[in-house]
Amino acid sequence: MTTQVASSEHKKRFEDPVYVFEAPVRIWHWVHALSIAVLCVTGYFIANPLPALQGEASDHFLMGTFREIHFIAGYVFTIAFAVRIYWAIVGNKYARELFLPPIWQAAWWRGLGDSLKHYALFSRKSTKFMGHNPLAQISMWLFNVVLGLFLIFTGFALYGEGLGLGSWADQWFGWVIPALGGSMETKMWHLLSMWLMLVFVVIHIYMAVRADIMDRESSVSTIIGGWRMFKDDRPWRMRKDPRP
Repeated sequence: MTTQVASSEHKKRFEDPVYVFEAPVRIWHWVHALSIAVLCVTGYFIANPLPALQGEASDHFLMGTFREIHFIAGYVFTIAFAVRIYWAIVGNKYARELFLPPIWQAAWWRGLGDSLKHYALFSRKSTKFMGHNPLAQISMWLFNVVLGLFLIFTGFALYGEGLGLGSWADQWFGWVIPALGGSMETKMWHLLSMWLMLVFVVIHIYMAVRADIMDRESSVSTIIGGWRMFKDDRPWRMRKDPRP
């Protein structure tokens, strides 16, 4: 098998730290992660209420507190998502990867094939990308964008039920409930989406740590400080990032 090795000029460029994730992207990442954690914990207890406590319900209001925290986290999740869309427009090219994977480019599909072969252990060589590799891009688009929007729409549709007919949430998102077959069906889809998001979070954390250890590229530190670095001590292949 032929080993493709980057030229010394290109390799030096990839050995130098590159500022990839701007501050708004990093801040959104951690706000997004925190809001998901709060939404999942409170959402679980909303779907599986705790046993009734003794005494007057107004003295406890435990489940009401869970719902209030859930609603606040839902607002934070949605507002942060809207800000992230704005930064995808005004930020650097890496800020657009989440929303616009360049699937129309042949280089992107070649990179996707390389990533799939590497993660499936058919290839020991990892292709380097300054931003996210194509497999990560399409995964984050599916879960952070598509699934995130589905959670927002179904969540505010259910929120509108509590606010009542004619409320802003009912006017904007009330159509979601009949579209999904009713209130109970919407709740079940919303709950299922929560579990899918949790599965993605676990895989995402594993892949980030794996990239640091096995692929010898900065991943965890990059989303903290913004700089991408490679620490390879073996032959590797380089592919330029497809640009939207």
